[in-house]
Amino acid sequence: HKYGFYTRYGHLDKSIVEKGQEVRRGQIIGYMGSTGLSTGPHLHYEVRIGTSVVDPLQFLTIKSPLMKKSVTSAR
Repeated sequence: HKYGFYTRYGHLDKSIVEKGQEVRRGQIIGYMGSTGLSTGPHLHYEVRIGTSVVDPLQFLTIKSPLMKKSVTSAR
């Protein structure tokens, strides 16, 4: 990303893009999995600016009421 932004998508079963590849909004970049020490399929989504971890919700537009509830409960 530009401006020192960095995103990380953990526990993917399969990534279908390469590191540094330009992607578009809505493009599939991988498939959720349960790798490492996870207890079930999920996505670990992380946003950093430089070395600082920041709240990823400020960068997401969540339209589904069900999804909003799930994301809020995960906090």
